[in-house]
Amino acid sequence: MATKAPAVELEVAGRTVRVTSPDRVVFPARGLTKLDVVQYFVAVGDGILPALLHRPTTLERWPKGVFEGAVMATRADSRGDAFYQKRVPKGAPDYVETATIAFPSGRTADEVAPTELAVVAWAANLGTITFHPWPVTRDDVESPDQLRIDLDPQPGTDFADAARVAPHVREILHEMGMEGYPKTSGGRGVHVFVPIQPRWTFTQARRATIALGRELERRLPDEVTITWWKEERGRKIFVDYNQMARDRTIASAYSIRPNPRATVSTPLRWEELADVHPDDFDVATVPARLAEVGDLFAPLAAGAGDRYSIEPLLELADRDEREHGAGDLPYPPEYPKMPGEPKRVQPSRDRDRPR
Repeated sequence: MATKAPAVELEVAGRTVRVTSPDRVVFPARGLTKLDVVQYFVAVGDGILPALLHRPTTLERWPKGVFEGAVMATRADSRGDAFYQKRVPKGAPDYVETATIAFPSGRTADEVAPTELAVVAWAANLGTITFHPWPVTRDDVESPDQLRIDLDPQPGTDFADAARVAPHVREILHEMGMEGYPKTSGGRGVHVFVPIQPRWTFTQARRATIALGRELERRLPDEVTITWWKEERGRKIFVDYNQMARDRTIASAYSIRPNPRATVSTPLRWEELADVHPDDFDVATVPARLAEVGDLFAPLAAGAGDRYSIEPLLELADRDEREHGAGDLPYPPEYPKMPGEPKRVQPSRDRDRPR
């Protein structure tokens, strides 16, 4: 019978974090253990902590590791090898602070809101490989301070297509007096984050994202879609505007993604976007990259740098509605019916839709 490896204690920014079962294999294809994962997050502390600092954060936990056939638990079926933890785990150390957030259902929860690197290491010991922070801080959980633009490749498209579209996002942002910061999703997509003034609601931030998506679709009609229904998207890049809806989150910069390669969602310079591939950035390569180029997402940290007004995008949304009748778009299925939202019916099943 194999002997269980003893726990390892790591010094993390002045605290001792205990890593249990340090030799448990998390990424079999790479031979990466739990201790490797925790040490990775400590190594990228200058990037991962600013990405999570003071933000309510959902923990994506893979306590059994990322193996072939692993299943993510869902609302419909809680059985699974991995799961999203929205409430602070029981038995959390006293240095793990929280923020109270409200879900679309009206229920509330106390989520982890990291204040120091030891919290990240503690969560990694629980099997967390991906951190999903809200675009708010715990000081004001109702007002996003980031726009998050998710360029999601649909079947028949890939990262190269999303990377080709992303500079057009930047062009629109510049016209609106804003700057965006790109990163790999860790998979096939590209994310562009924009630091904004925390003056607006989730509804307004989502509306601004829809306006940007519609303008991008107008400029690149053969490459981009903002259509919610998969059956109508085609082989295009989908601007997933609902990532700005309340309680929808995107993997943070420097998070590991649950794939055999252990890729990392990595901030990029705009000029390198066309020349890289998601596989270039993984647990083995990102610590050295961060040490070399610094945290390219530093302007997005809570309280850092310039924050932009979304008024120009909201004015564009008003113009779209006034001149083109382009109002709201469907919310995700688990949301209550929202004011002004169109019918939430798949087009092929809509009996009232003209044929």
